[in-house]
Amino acid sequence: MAKLNEKERDGLTGAQFAFEKQRKEPLENASHVRNAVARFNQVEGVTDAERDAAWKRIQAAAKKFNVDLHETGWREIGGKKS
Repeated sequence: MAKLNEKERDGLTGAQFAFEKQRKEPLENASHVRNAVARFNQVEGVTDAERDAAWKRIQAAAKKFNVDLHETGWREIGGKKS
């Protein structure tokens, strides 16, 4: 994954993170998008509404960077599809 240094990370707007308010999981490239999905369930202290908003940002970034998402919603992450 491409690492952001502190200056680059500080230069991102909140909307460039999956979790905007917490500034967690940047969505700057395909690698970051995949990482945001992998770490999604590790983010603590967020509401379901914040997770819904984060998932929408992840979906938009995935489309922008041509990342295939196998999950249709964040509740499927790490679980079995029915």
